[in-house]
Amino acid sequence: MKYISTRGGISPIPFSNAVMMGLASDGGLILPESLPVLSNDEIKDLEDLSYNELAFRIMSLFIDDIEPEDLKRLIEISYKTFDTKEVTPLIKKDNVYILELFHGPTLAFKDVALQFLGNLFSYLLSKDNSFMNILGATSGDTGSAAIYGVKGKKNINIFILHPHGRVSRMQALQMTTVQDKNCFNLAIEGTFDDCQAIVKATFNDLSFKERYRLGAINSINWARVLAQVVYYVYAALKLKKEGIMEVVFSVPTGNFGDIFAGYVAKRLLGDLIRGLILATNENDILTQFVNKGVYRRGTVVQTISPSMDIQIASNFERYLFYLYGQNHQRVREAMEEFDKKGEITFSDDEIREAQRDFSSYSINQKDTIDIISGFYKETGYILDPHTAVGVGAAKKFLKERGNAQIICLATAHPCKFPEAVERAIKKKPDMPDAMKALEGLPRRFEVLPPSIERVKSYIEEHALTS
Repeated sequence: MKYISTRGGISPIPFSNAVMMGLASDGGLILPESLPVLSNDEIKDLEDLSYNELAFRIMSLFIDDIEPEDLKRLIEISYKTFDTKEVTPLIKKDNVYILELFHGPTLAFKDVALQFLGNLFSYLLSKDNSFMNILGATSGDTGSAAIYGVKGKKNINIFILHPHGRVSRMQALQMTTVQDKNCFNLAIEGTFDDCQAIVKATFNDLSFKERYRLGAINSINWARVLAQVVYYVYAALKLKKEGIMEVVFSVPTGNFGDIFAGYVAKRLLGDLIRGLILATNENDILTQFVNKGVYRRGTVVQTISPSMDIQIASNFERYLFYLYGQNHQRVREAMEEFDKKGEITFSDDEIREAQRDFSSYSINQKDTIDIISGFYKETGYILDPHTAVGVGAAKKFLKERGNAQIICLATAHPCKFPEAVERAIKKKPDMPDAMKALEGLPRRFEVLPPSIERVKSYIEEHALTS
């Protein structure tokens, strides 16, 4: 399996090179040359596998330059850090299924990908006796998950940008209380989109990227998406074993990475995944795209679901590649148009195609609080505000479309957003011991303006160079 750029400017490269490149050198995003499609017999052969066994089988479809035993070991050590052997357990509550993705060390779905990616980076660097400096932006959970994936690892320094004062208190504590000397937190005086723009601009400075061997941990890194594909397949197969032959996933998303993993899983499994619900908060650029056929940058609204407070979805370009019939030039032109005008419009045929792939609903903050409250009263189960957005979108889908077996992705433990949960159910969620231990710890972070040059200067001062 070789990998290409959405913009067509690189020669096909193997998986390991794609991981280390992160963002393609032509400014595009990396994708496999083709997406495999599993036959019914191949799908049936996967049904009885454990999560780790399934991860190996799915990842092996996309990875052919890592020895099988090494890949199995990487998967094993990555998911040993989770508090359940199931890794992503599936439970039924009310009239929906909840896919719990928060059983990793930082209690968020990003752990599923970033525990694997951290170990993968370490493995590839040890083979080459090399080093790297990881650079990433976070709207909340990616930062802590990335830091926990690589803290203390040799030959890796990590620089994480987060919007100062715009992540939850617990998210900030998880990032900034890590004392390992290879971890650097930069609190940017702006929005997540400002952080993301700095990261992309820095990667696009190819001489800087090469000099400091920058690696990407945001979902622009294909390995992140690949690791997330696994839990969609795992959940769909669990229900298939119960005789449910079509499922719909409801995905709270702002950056389009998690739901793009669902799109890849749908391409893999065919009719077993009937549909994907794209759930947004007031930052509804993606809902506007699906429902109205326009992708238009707006002003970021600060909400109680901060990980979705995004107005430029960095993974959207990957979907554009398929929407445009894998036409590199059209993708490149569209992204250039967006950079200049802040908007992309689509033809009627393209809108219909997007609406075949996705349904979409936006859930505001008041409704999110009501959903957390109502779901708790009905089931005793506490949703975090991001998961509540997904559940709210699922209920709208059911009201409009009728019966469906919907799996809602639970992207974070409710303890990470205690203020929002308390507003909804009049009590704080239980706090795991690991989170309680963060209180009172010294914090390490640097506040910087939203300046590309200031961030690059900071990296130059603290980066590994040999």
